[in-house]
Parts: sequence; structure tokens; C-alpha cells
Amino acid sequence: MDRRPAYYALRLSVVGGLFVAGWVAFFMVGDSWYQLLVAAFLALVFAQVALVAHDLAHRQVFRSRRPSELAGWVAGNLGVGMSYGWWMDKHTRHHANPNHEDHDPDVSPNVLVWSKRQAADSRGVARYIGRWQAFLFFPLLTLEGLNLHVASFRALGRPSLKHRWVEGTLLVVHFVAYFAAVFAVLPFGKGLLFIAAHQAIFGIYLGSTFAPNHKGMPMMTGDERPDFLRRQVLTSRDVRGGRIVDIALGGLNYQIEHHLFPSMPMPNLRRAQPIVRAYCAELGIPYLESSLYSSYAQALRHMHEAGAPLRTRGASTSEE
Repeated sequence: MDRRPAYYALRLSVVGGLFVAGWVAFFMVGDSWYQLLVAAFLALVFAQVALVAHDLAHRQVFRSRRPSELAGWVAGNLGVGMSYGWWMDKHTRHHANPNHEDHDPDVSPNVLVWSKRQAADSRGVARYIGRWQAFLFFPLLTLEGLNLHVASFRALGRPSLKHRWVEGTLLVVHFVAYFAAVFAVLPFGKGLLFIAAHQAIFGIYLGSTFAPNHKGMPMMTGDERPDFLRRQVLTSRDVRGGRIVDIALGGLNYQIEHHLFPSMPMPNLRRAQPIVRAYCAELGIPYLESSLYSSYAQALRHMHEAGAPLRTRGASTSEE
């Protein structure tokens, strides 16, 4: 549980340096179709900034709330246009009840459905998209960046969001600077294409870092609430892959350990893994670890099965 100041000083410096380098490259390249490559690079960097904000929210970087909050506003609101306070509230509720249909906001049936029960009760967009959601999942992730931005601005209207004026000001500064930079360098058409490519790749990458963690794992409902250890382990999945996967997924590949020890610094999670795995084996608690490819396959299979009632309903309606 010890803090890793040297690690985070290096990580924040590298990610911050890449962020600045991406925008320097943008202004140097100028009016060129090569800007699509810059858009892809900046999308990857934006996702890494968001992953840093995740560690800040869990106080993995700083022990106290205030510096974590200040750095979170810079990384989240100012850096990528995502409300740090809104996301932290949502993510805290997810950690308390992972994969619980009634309490985990990450499995709310807004667009996608995560269980057959949700499919049977679905209305609106989810009723139609849910039928083939396994095939539409990655295409839909192109809109995840836009979804985060819209949700962040909507959250500003909630009295429960602390420091609304600070968060709102930083969000406005982010988008004013973002659009001003894009359209100062690129003509309108190219600028729109740059934004579309940047936001789409950002959404796909960020969504792909979270998808392997819980999707396809057991769902809970109603009064189901096992003890803390089982609640976290049974609903989570670790992802194998070594240092490259550690960096690409921001340490979220050690999802079981992260849920058991949310404030543990990311580089320490790999050291905790064999201890947690052995303890789960001792108690007879299933501990799932998969490859990155297998984790996506499991998630997509689960989504396809969850949408089965909607396909049956659609077939019945067509026959009638």
C-alpha cells in the first residue's frame, strides 16, 4: 500500500510530455491530411490522461483529498473534457456494487442491456440496439468520448456535484481552447474530420480499457450481496499480458486486486496478485484471469446472450 512517488512523477511527466508533444505536432503539421495521424496519437494520449485521472480519484498518487482533487481537475476537466467530480461519484458507486443491476451505474440498461432480465424490461433505444449489441459494441464505442463530454456537462446541473463552478469553468476552457486550436489550423471540413477521428479513437481506446474488467462476469440483482471479498472477486476479471498490457490498460488489467485495494498504487497491483490468487484458492473462491483477446470474447458472448430475449421478441413481432 506504500505510495510510489517516483513512479507517478515519471508517469505524469511522460503522459504530460506526450500531451504537449501531440499539440505541438498538430500546429507544426498544419493544414494537411497527416493531421489524421496526429488525431490518432492525441486520442491515445487523451485516454492515458483519463487513466491518470482514475488513479488520482482513487488517491493512488496522493494520500490526501485536496491535491488529488486539484490534479484530477487538471487531468479530467481541463485535459480531456471530462468532469472529475461526476466520474468519481459514478465510479465510487460502481466499486461499491460491481455488476449489480440495481446499484452499479456501469450496467444500467440505457443503450445496452447486460442481462436477460434487463432485456425483457428494456424500452427505447436499448430495446433495438440490444438485439445485436455484441456486433455493435465496438462501433458504439466511437461515441463513448462524446458520451463522457455530454454527461459531464449534464452533471453540472446537479446540486449534488461539488465545486460545480470550478468544474464547469475548466470544462468550458477545455472546449474553447480545443475548438479554437482545431479551426485556427484546419479548414472547417478537415477540422470536423479531425475532431471526429480524435473523439472516435479516444472512445474506442478508453472503452476498451474498461470492457475486459467486468463484462461477461456474474451479474447480481435484488438482495444479492455476498461479502466484500466475493463481491469484488466474483464480478471481476484479470487480464494477462505483461508490461505492455499494464501500460495499455493503465493497470486495470489487475482488476480483482484493484477492486480489493482501490487506493493501492497501480505498479504494486502485480505484486499483490499472487497473494490474492493464493488466498482465493485457499478459500475456494473462483479467480478468473484471461488473455486480452479471451476477455473481449467472453464479454461479447455474454452481451449476445443477454440480448437473446430481444431477438426472440423481434422475431415474434415480425411473424405477427
